[in-house]
Amino acid sequence: MAESWATFGRDLHLDLTGPGGVRAALTRALRDAVRTGRLAPGTRLPSSRSLAADLALARNTVADAYGDLVAEGWLTARQGSGTRVAHRTVPRPGAVRAAPPERDRRPAHDLRVGTADASAFPRSAWLAAGRRAISAAPNDAFGYGDPCGHPALRAALADYLARARGVRTDPARIVVCAGFMQGLAVLGRVLRARGVREAGVESYGLWLHRDVLRRAGLRTVPVTVDGRGARTEELAAHKGVRAALLTPAHQYPTGASLHPDRRAAVVDWASRTGALILEDDYDGEFRYDRQPVGALQGLDPEHVVYFGTASKSLAPALRLAWMALPGRLADEVAEVKGAGEWGTGALEQLTLAEFIASGAYDRHVRAMRLRYRRRRDRLVAALTDRAPHIRATGIAAGLHAVLELPPGTEQSAIQAAAWQGLAVEGLNRFRYRAPNTPPGAPPHAPPGAPADGPDALVIAYGTPSEHAFPGVLEALLRSLPGPV
Repeated sequence: MAESWATFGRDLHLDLTGPGGVRAALTRALRDAVRTGRLAPGTRLPSSRSLAADLALARNTVADAYGDLVAEGWLTARQGSGTRVAHRTVPRPGAVRAAPPERDRRPAHDLRVGTADASAFPRSAWLAAGRRAISAAPNDAFGYGDPCGHPALRAALADYLARARGVRTDPARIVVCAGFMQGLAVLGRVLRARGVREAGVESYGLWLHRDVLRRAGLRTVPVTVDGRGARTEELAAHKGVRAALLTPAHQYPTGASLHPDRRAAVVDWASRTGALILEDDYDGEFRYDRQPVGALQGLDPEHVVYFGTASKSLAPALRLAWMALPGRLADEVAEVKGAGEWGTGALEQLTLAEFIASGAYDRHVRAMRLRYRRRRDRLVAALTDRAPHIRATGIAAGLHAVLELPPGTEQSAIQAAAWQGLAVEGLNRFRYRAPNTPPGAPPHAPPGAPADGPDALVIAYGTPSEHAFPGVLEALLRSLPGPV
């Protein structure tokens, strides 16, 4: 029996570039997929509605492309049977060209950490909120506006963060940014101007964040991460450190939650020394197995800067993030932010403010929390059944999991995933590296830490669309090494 693309959750990379418009590009891409054997004879294609949703195209565009290929004999369409690849002799991929162009070797699915399921963006609800917000907006809302953010969004965020994350702030202390990186860069410049020269960073984390602090003129000092989060007691040993960038709710990327004793210790350190904690709460809304861990900021609002973002809950394309600042920093941050920094579109801010105030944001987060939990459960069940020697950790929250591998297999697993059309990252890519470390050199090990970290893959199970997830999971399982 011929397999069904839709039934078996298969996905297919389609290159929609080239002359002739979107319809011509889609027709050409599907024809090429059939000709080269990437779509086998008898394969059932998704409905025009489903494929249009996945590709963000108009349904009529997909239906017209299907119709063109049926007329040419590449596809067949029968009532009750759907649209299928016609049964005909096609050359094997190797017979067409020995060395396919680079574009055909791109991964079909990107499981690297950083984004959520873009296909789940609440388009209708967002558009409705935008219409209401823009219709009610005063004329001055269409000017340049306050560089710290529109008052309506800052007020909505203050209420939401207090209710959902335990953040203690008011609208005057909230600054809206064009993404987390901009907020971190602005704050880094303020800290440097205040005389801060060193900042603690977790020994596992995103290298881009460390680079932002370094470009602001701060020296970074690694703080060891273990199963209880960052070992914050190490900060006291570094006398010059007067700031620390942490991910306490869900350590990035190991997934550990900062232990209560360490939470109390780091807040005490900041209060005692006058230091500042930079709290990156990048996915704090997504908790599955226990009550949400409240923001660290709630323990001491005068020594913690809280960072939040819409990138995981909604979409990175919105470029919306925010800082909740101590009162002593608000004016200084506003001055730097207003001195030529990129602004954030007022219309997007007004839409998000309405989206939050109407309750649509809460409904969307609850729906996505359920969707991501189901995916996580499917991943864990599949590992238990097919690869019981591999354990998934850091899965009580968030949109990614760490898959612990047998020693010495991380790089081979990454290569195997690439053969399966998956882009994945190893845990060691996130380990702290000193500035100007040559490519390929081993990462820096904090005092007391082993020279080589454990082998593991960091898998963003929240990224694929619902339609693609079953096929992606199957490909991932085929990539994993066996027991040693």
